[in-house]
Amino acid sequence: MSVTDRIRAVFADAGCTGWLHARRCDGSPAELSVGGGERVVIASVYKLLLFAAFCRRVDDGLLDPAARITVDPADCTPGPTGLAALHDPVTLSRRDLATSMMTVSDNAAADVLLGELGLAAVTDLLDALGLTETRVVGGTADQHHSLVRDTDTHTTAEAFAALADNDEAWTVSAYDPAYASATTPEEMTRFLSLLWRGDVLSTASTEFARAVMSRQIWPHRIAAAFPHRGVVVAGKTGTIGVIRNEVAVVEFPGETPVAVAVFTRAARADPTLPVVDAAIGEAARLAVTELRRPH
Repeated sequence: MSVTDRIRAVFADAGCTGWLHARRCDGSPAELSVGGGERVVIASVYKLLLFAAFCRRVDDGLLDPAARITVDPADCTPGPTGLAALHDPVTLSRRDLATSMMTVSDNAAADVLLGELGLAAVTDLLDALGLTETRVVGGTADQHHSLVRDTDTHTTAEAFAALADNDEAWTVSAYDPAYASATTPEEMTRFLSLLWRGDVLSTASTEFARAVMSRQIWPHRIAAAFPHRGVVVAGKTGTIGVIRNEVAVVEFPGETPVAVAVFTRAARADPTLPVVDAAIGEAARLAVTELRRPH
């Protein structure tokens, strides 16, 4: 059985549809694809593109990363982590906002940062890199508003509760790459490879991006597949309803880093699906292992 067939079997066994792309970060043509050219919902992986757009504005001297901003949690986009989980106004730098957005997938920090930069900054980044199949149509707050509208509920909590009901088959815009922020797995690994090679940001910002991405706290997807001493997994997850994703660069000591992007859509709507999380890790492990081998 080929490695792509094994990856498809992993997704099928987990009860999800899956898309994957992987490539070495050295510019070589070696790659592995399972539906890698298909458009998929990006979910919170969009924060990686926002992060890069922020770093580019810093590199261009248009933003001071140390400038301080005061955020009131009462005014924040809801979320289980980061600023929205706090009780009192907090003052922090733009750079620390970006760090919280990436390491704990802080929804509030992301929307504050998006408000500072504007969507045009992200669009400019995508245009400059030729990522023509990738688009970001709004932040987390915009996504939550669409969910409330599409589920005919009154609050974000009610909307997510409705989506988690397995007796309902919701068709919401947040699940449709034609309406939501979207990308392809291939474009995400292309972006990661360019980022890792220093072709997107300055040397200092590239080092900053790598360091921040390696401190993402979520261990249950791609990182779970590489529990080896010395292996660095630098990534960004994305989750909304039946959508579970992660893109990452996996680096073994002394080896060429491998970029991998895994996007899934589960058949079940349970808020927690460990079997799908594990499938994301196993699919990434199979792909990275294949590309680590000399060809």
